[in-house]
Amino acid sequence: MSVIDLKTLYESDDFEWLEATIKLLKNRQFNALDLENLIEELEDLGSEKRNAVVSLLEQIIRHLLLLEYWTSERERNQNNWRAEIVNFRTQINRRLTTNLRNYLQENLNLIYKDALRFVQEKTGKTVEFPSECTYTLDQLLDLNWYPD
Repeated sequence: MSVIDLKTLYESDDFEWLEATIKLLKNRQFNALDLENLIEELEDLGSEKRNAVVSLLEQIIRHLLLLEYWTSERERNQNNWRAEIVNFRTQINRRLTTNLRNYLQENLNLIYKDALRFVQEKTGKTVEFPSECTYTLDQLLDLNWYPD
C-alpha cells in the first residue's frame, strides 16, 4: 500500500488506516507510512490522555469541596460524593504516568479554579469555598484520604 493510498484510507476509514499503519510499523516498512496523519493521531492521543486525567482530577476536587464545605447537603449526599471520589480516584490512578502526574501538578491551581466555578454554581454561590487549592496532589490521588 502506498502513502497516497493510506492518506485516502485515512479519510474514509480511520480504523482501517490504523490497522494498516500498525502492520507497516511491525513489518518495518517505514517508507510506506502516512507520517502526516500518524503524527496528528499521536498528538491527539497525547491530548486525549491529558484531558482525561485533568477531567478526573477536576471531578475529585469538585466532590471533595462539596463533601467538605456544603454542610447543609452533607448528610443527604455524602455517601454518593464519597463513592464518586473513589470512582474518579480509581480511574485516574489507572491512567496516571509520571508525565501526566507532572502535568497535573503544574496545572493544579487552574484545575482547581475550574472545579471551584462548578461548585459555586451548583451551590447557588451560598457556600464559602477557599479561593486557592488547599489540597495537595498526593491527597487528591490517595484512595483513602478525605478532609477532616
